[in-house]
Amino acid sequence: MGIRQFLGPLNKNNPILVQVLGVCSALAVTAQLKPAIVMALSVTIVCGASNFIISLIRNTIPPRIRIIVQLIVVASFVILVDQFLQAFFYEMSKMLSIFVGLIITNCIIMGRLEAYALSHKPIPSFFDGIANGVGYGLVLVVVGFFRELLGSGTLWGNQIIPSSFYAAGYLDNGFMILPPMALIIVGTMIWIQKSIYKQL
Repeated sequence: MGIRQFLGPLNKNNPILVQVLGVCSALAVTAQLKPAIVMALSVTIVCGASNFIISLIRNTIPPRIRIIVQLIVVASFVILVDQFLQAFFYEMSKMLSIFVGLIITNCIIMGRLEAYALSHKPIPSFFDGIANGVGYGLVLVVVGFFRELLGSGTLWGNQIIPSSFYAAGYLDNGFMILPPMALIIVGTMIWIQKSIYKQL
């Protein structure tokens, strides 16, 4: 897998901004930066590991049950991630709630299994999964950054906007922490991304 192909999901072929996959979780877990980063890491791990395993066994999977096999592999890794979060980051696990489980049906993961892992060797498939997970995660981090900063005045739970601003009349934008604002930010990022590459 070439470096250009690896970098594709980070810019020209981003899963959310170009392929418009995984948008639901981008709306649901980005009201704060911390859960956005944890979700990004979770999807990246599951996507890379699932791609590797499916590629490893691709020649032994009967075509009629390939989707079932893919779901079983993805679900196994999602369960491991979920159990890890519950064991070591219980509060974060509660915050993400059902959205960790919904990684099983994330379009990005299933799409990469179908489009790449079933027809490529394990190592390139692993890096393809990681690249797409990172591309997805970058969008979540940017959205989470702006929503938490402008909506709550914090980042990672720490106060960023000085108290003097509030004393002078500054108010947090409560609209930023509502799901529609996440859609607006993602839409703006899609517009910026298309504008940049249209000129190249």
